[in-house]
Amino acid sequence: MKHDIRNREDIVILVDAFYQKIIKDDVIGFIFNDVVHVDWKAHLPRMYDFWENILFYTGNFDGNPMSTHKSLNQRVPMDFTHFNRWNTIFFETVDALFKGEKAEEIKKRALNISKAMMDKALN
Repeated sequence: MKHDIRNREDIVILVDAFYQKIIKDDVIGFIFNDVVHVDWKAHLPRMYDFWENILFYTGNFDGNPMSTHKSLNQRVPMDFTHFNRWNTIFFETVDALFKGEKAEEIKKRALNISKAMMDKALN
């Protein structure tokens, strides 16, 4: 039985499962595999901090995701297809693992963040 997202350990499970799907994805996997050459040992803990802060207001994330994505867009022009695919995979991952108020909240927050990023990265 699924439970709601309760803590950092659940965030780690979500983020790890999500990126396992992303790196294999035909639409956006190339960004992580071929363009950015992500250092996963550094990236994943930052994503844990980011999502933990987004959901539980921990204050443990220090960064500028908007700037990062704007810079990435200069290297690889992104469009609605890329952002939509990211959201689809994120939502599917949340729904496969969790159910509850925080699970719904993280999906809403992810959608709002991706919309803002798309607006800023593409303009």
